[in-house]
Amino acid sequence: MKKAINISNAPDPVGPYSQAVEFNDLLFASGQIAIDPSNGNLNTESINTELNQIFKNIDALLKASKLKRSNILKCSIFLKNMDDFEKVNDLYSSFFIKPYPARETVQVSKLPKNANIEISFIAGK
Repeated sequence: MKKAINISNAPDPVGPYSQAVEFNDLLFASGQIAIDPSNGNLNTESINTELNQIFKNIDALLKASKLKRSNILKCSIFLKNMDDFEKVNDLYSSFFIKPYPARETVQVSKLPKNANIEISFIAGK
């Protein structure tokens, strides 16, 4: 059965989609950008600031489904500037323990609200 996850401590969707969807033993999360759910503001001060907020949002979605970061199977990272790839890798690696989730990172021309990075993920129970 498909179940939508919509919680107050993760950013409200900026379009017609759910924050995440549970299906069987999987959680499919929509792309997360660095929106602070407490005030709706996007902080693009630095790629590190954005990534830290994104992982706070990811943690909130995981917690709502009674999961942890170790349950994440795959991440998709969208970067506005591939020159940030090394910075993202450095910080990203501190958010996970081995074995790391499968992943792809692609450069895109623009992201919602002009964010510099967006991450979606799939987690399993």
